[in-house]
Amino acid sequence: MRILHIMASSAQGGAETYSTDVILSLHKAGLDQCVVMDAKAPRFAELSAAGIRMAPEILGAPFRILQKWKLRRLIAREKPALIHCWMRRAASLLPQTWGDNAASRPKTIGWFGGYYDPSKFKSCGTFVGCTRDIAAHMVKNGVPKDRAHYIPTFPDVPTTPPIDRATVSTPREAKVLLALSRLHPKKGLDILLEAAALIPNSIVWLAGEGPLRRALEAQAKKLGILDRVRFLGWRTDRAALLRAADICVLPSRYEPFGTVILEAWAAGTPLVAAASAGPSAHIENGVTGLLTPIDDAPELAKAMQRVLKDADLRRRLVAQGYAAYIKDYTREAVTAQWIKFYKSLTA
Repeated sequence: MRILHIMASSAQGGAETYSTDVILSLHKAGLDQCVVMDAKAPRFAELSAAGIRMAPEILGAPFRILQKWKLRRLIAREKPALIHCWMRRAASLLPQTWGDNAASRPKTIGWFGGYYDPSKFKSCGTFVGCTRDIAAHMVKNGVPKDRAHYIPTFPDVPTTPPIDRATVSTPREAKVLLALSRLHPKKGLDILLEAAALIPNSIVWLAGEGPLRRALEAQAKKLGILDRVRFLGWRTDRAALLRAADICVLPSRYEPFGTVILEAWAAGTPLVAAASAGPSAHIENGVTGLLTPIDDAPELAKAMQRVLKDADLRRRLVAQGYAAYIKDYTREAVTAQWIKFYKSLTA
């Protein structure tokens, strides 16, 4: 079974990270794969070094019409049984017509990491959402129920020790509030800063890049906490950061899922999140994490202070979060689901 993956985004985000992790896991399982990806994508070199066939020339073409033409030639050469399109832009590159020989047409998968419009995936024959609610959204928007599927994400959390706090100018006794997130308005990081201002002994670690960097710096200065905020940039040591933090915070206004939920559970870090779609669907409030109203800095601060002050609560959240991760979200379990799904399409 030969699979052609298309990841057209070269950003540093959750979907890009997850797709790469899936491809690497499938490669380890022995699947024959080719990947369409921009050579400038953050993990292109990692995939190439693993021995996976890469096709950077598709997205390297200067015009969309040329990209589509090159992709059609690649498909003719590779003859994949499956084409896996990671998000809308990837699906938009697929041919609209496949010629007269329908039997030779590969199966096509459109992957939804959010509440996308299915009409933007017209060339895809079947669809996979990273949450059950996203799969339900597909059906509500016209996708036949037997073509809408759910396969969860998994975190990449190696067994690395916590980072030395001194390397990011953080005292050992400080209470560290960690956000692993793009610096984007929908992520609610401004609310996290407001909440941190209400917790005097806290230090915020913002691990991510994005267009909101200067605005967040200005807000932290206005709140008088700029000396308590560390802008760490995009990090590849997320597990080490989680294990060095006191709380993992997910204050998103909009979050279809949030792989950081699984990362916190796997790393053994207490989790506090705003009750957007993904966290509400996956976190059992008071059991595997604490949920607070969206855009409510005082309630977010109150929840974080509960976790910081109550050792028994911390232990319960960590133990029950880890149990949830082990049950459904390990790399091995999710990779097995992908392989089973691929086989069902090509049987």
